[in-house]
Amino acid sequence: MTQTNDLLAQMNARSREVFRRVVEGYLDTGEPVGSRTLTRTLTEKVSAATIRNVMQDLEYLGLLNSPHVSAGRIPTQTGLRMFVDGLLEVRELDNLDREALDATAGRSSDDVGGLLDHVGSALSGVTRGASLVLTPKHEAPLKHIEFVSLSQERALVVIVFADGHVENRVFTPPPGLTPSAMREAANFINSLVEGRTLSGLRKVMEAEITRRRTEIDTLASDLIDAGIAVWDGQDTRTERLIVRGRANLIDEAAEEELDRIRSLFDDLERKRDIAEFLELTEDGEGVRIFIGSENKLFSLSGSSLVVSPYMNADRKIIGAVGVIGPTRLNYGRIVPIVDYTAQLVGKLITDRSQR
Repeated sequence: MTQTNDLLAQMNARSREVFRRVVEGYLDTGEPVGSRTLTRTLTEKVSAATIRNVMQDLEYLGLLNSPHVSAGRIPTQTGLRMFVDGLLEVRELDNLDREALDATAGRSSDDVGGLLDHVGSALSGVTRGASLVLTPKHEAPLKHIEFVSLSQERALVVIVFADGHVENRVFTPPPGLTPSAMREAANFINSLVEGRTLSGLRKVMEAEITRRRTEIDTLASDLIDAGIAVWDGQDTRTERLIVRGRANLIDEAAEEELDRIRSLFDDLERKRDIAEFLELTEDGEGVRIFIGSENKLFSLSGSSLVVSPYMNADRKIIGAVGVIGPTRLNYGRIVPIVDYTAQLVGKLITDRSQR
């Protein structure tokens, strides 16, 4: 980042304006910008030949690229980074965009996941891109837990939190499980639930099972052990990535970009590195922009990501929201939208936790 800022500082006014106009033109249209186009927009009246010389210098510096012979120029990833860091003019949030996002606050939802689903849809609609919302690991106090048999080899544990959040997790139950054992296990757990979080409940249950082993049916005890395993270890990571607006990316993509979009969808579907999405924001508050290969989470697709963390009432980062799309995103418009959405989500979650 320092290198690109130093390079920008060394450029004269003409080179800086040519560079800015090329990038802005490309972000606006997705097309290369030629010298003749620039002669009509530059503040300084110069010939197309002079502009071509400046563009060649910028190409030599690795800031612009010519996709076709005798065509105009487009910014490179390095050029986009320099533009974003040094020349990007962030707009004020449009009132219509604000109203569309604010409308999600009035949507009724049984749990935080449903609420954030509404936010993701609104963010996708406003930006006409794909939105990403990482829901937080839930640490609210519990209300009750239920076990539901799905088959001989599959069961469901339904976890209901005091704030209305509900999580359903499928697991493998012990062999020979009976309905009475499921009721006994649920009753035992629910006698310990009140006021405790999942992590707190786990510790208490382990101690109580050891102390009261003779009082609990063997099958019920095995089921409780299986239930503990569901939210132990890796399963305590309950973050979930909500993706909305995939169709927007396809509609906006040129034919040669479709493979990139498919690669992006594959990344999103696998969600193997979901935790990294939150880690992208851990260096501090505010919006961050990742361009192309800078973002290793979606590096194969060469997409750009505009992302911001959101916080709870204790100012702890608990999740993130973002917009992903081609590198020619309208950064100046999307940055304030993502920033406002992150603040809105933080407020909504804080309000729900204080009810």
